[in-house]
Amino acid sequence: MQCSYFDAARCLSCTHMGRPYDEQLAGKQLHCQTLLSGHSSLEWLPPAASRESGFRNKAKMVVGGTAKNPTIGILDAEGRGVDLRECGVCSPGLLACFPVLAAFISQAHLTPYDVPRRSGELKHLIITESPDGEIMLRLVLRSEKLVPRIRQHLPTLLAALPQVKVVSVNLHPEHKAVLEGDREILLTGQSTLRMRVNDLDLHLRPQSFFQTNSDMAAALYRQGSEWVNELAPASVWDLYCGVGGFALHCADPSRDVTGIETSREAIVSARLSSDEAGLQRVDFQAGDATAFAVAADQAPELVIVNPPRRGIGKELCGWLESSSVRHVVYSSCNAQSLARDLAALPSFTARRARVLDMFPQTTHYEVMVLLERS
Repeated sequence: MQCSYFDAARCLSCTHMGRPYDEQLAGKQLHCQTLLSGHSSLEWLPPAASRESGFRNKAKMVVGGTAKNPTIGILDAEGRGVDLRECGVCSPGLLACFPVLAAFISQAHLTPYDVPRRSGELKHLIITESPDGEIMLRLVLRSEKLVPRIRQHLPTLLAALPQVKVVSVNLHPEHKAVLEGDREILLTGQSTLRMRVNDLDLHLRPQSFFQTNSDMAAALYRQGSEWVNELAPASVWDLYCGVGGFALHCADPSRDVTGIETSREAIVSARLSSDEAGLQRVDFQAGDATAFAVAADQAPELVIVNPPRRGIGKELCGWLESSSVRHVVYSSCNAQSLARDLAALPSFTARRARVLDMFPQTTHYEVMVLLERS
């Protein structure tokens, strides 16, 4: 894939841009195998390749420039807006939204936030597309000042982009390098974006996490459920469950499945998906994964973990070591923290692993490992 923004050094976020894709995928496989080289019993499955372009279902775009001439993209070293509204890794559905959103910013006179001057209101646009082409739009503002104006002009935007089903304002008053704030104001009657994955409807709320590559998310959940169904455990915990992707895919009348996630919004979404699918013996609870495990009276036969980049940490590793858990399915977006966690689990043997290229054109990837108690 070639990118004019990368070639002109306007955006260098995709550090592997221009490199042959087969070479990228082979490099990620080698990187992961090297980090986990101490696990001699590991069987490596073929890596799961992604589309090279148009694969991102989510765009986190900085708004710069002026209300009359806004930029949608990133900021340069001086804090000036760099327009990236033709970014090739974004899905076609996202690309179709950018020019309409730029016109909306101008028509509604939404003043972009000026980082060097610490003035203005509109900081970011966070846009997510479902596999069915529906859109969730979140506008990150410095304050509530522009909310009435956004409400006034919203019907015009929805008429121009009927695929937009969920719109919210996120309030982020602080001047710091954080994408969003804690408070969300919903502007539409619909509050969740339906994410159709492997014949299951997952529900994404404005502040919930979902994988940025829908095809690879589907492959990730298929691989996890394949391993779980092969082992046929009677009980499963999905820790860091998000909106319930792994838990819902592993649901079966023969087993108890429990999903744990700190985000209450995500748990509401997971319960909605479970109810719609008519699943039995599936439970979702809001809470800290480690605290839940440590306080539990009984351990499950299998645990799925899908932690953030920092990994699961010493305390949860220690609990797994001392527990009766027979198998762990570990899905990681950071092979370095994965390697560190596996070193803290000497009672388990890594049996299988698979790299899934969630983030083409970058150094990042997802890797899944199946662990078995020795």
